[in-house]
Amino acid sequence: MGQNRGGGSASVRILLVEDDETIRRSVGMVLERYGYEVSAAPDGLTGLEAFRDGRHDLLLLDVMLPFLDGIGLCRRIRETSQAPILMMSARGDALDVVAGLEAGADDYVVKPVDTTVLVARIRMLLRRATFAEAAPEAADEGGVLAFRDLTVDTRGLEVRVDGRLVALTPTELRLLLEFVAAPGVVLERQRLLRTVWDYGWEGDSRVVDLAVQRLRKKIGADHIETARGFGYRFRR
Repeated sequence: MGQNRGGGSASVRILLVEDDETIRRSVGMVLERYGYEVSAAPDGLTGLEAFRDGRHDLLLLDVMLPFLDGIGLCRRIRETSQAPILMMSARGDALDVVAGLEAGADDYVVKPVDTTVLVARIRMLLRRATFAEAAPEAADEGGVLAFRDLTVDTRGLEVRVDGRLVALTPTELRLLLEFVAAPGVVLERQRLLRTVWDYGWEGDSRVVDLAVQRLRKKIGADHIETARGFGYRFRR
């Protein structure tokens, strides 16, 4: 990887899958101006082939794609990869947003794309991924926390359920680390948006709810309780 993965580097490769040629070209040009290496695909099947053929540090997927839509493409990618995925959705298409997040996307932006927001979200996701990759080098037994069948190595960043290693996306891992750092404490959605998603403004709390939903499926639903009207609590 390059020296400045989160801030834009020619060694950071982004796969952009967008069927609208004008948007594909304009977004690609913006990302290249920020120093990212961009490869583009016009439909879901071509995007899946490009993903399988190359190394990509982040995937930017439109929801509405021919042949294989962005939701299906996201699910296929998640079968083999935990790479950050950012979805693009038309403004107001709430069901598309929810479906994308349920399929494993880390975040989303709305069309027409605000390039400032887009680049900020990309940088945030890349920083999170870099954190998840680098920390295992500092693995240490002193960082292992146990919660019944769940163990979390907060330094080596390994998560196990009944001794079985669980693969988490960088977003899911950061979310879990927030929970285990404060067991028994209700964490409000807006706080989690700030600490996990790095939103400097009031973000969409659906990304929190759906990430918690995915995390529960992986580590066991009984570890995270819902505090209705407030947020979530990790059980001691």
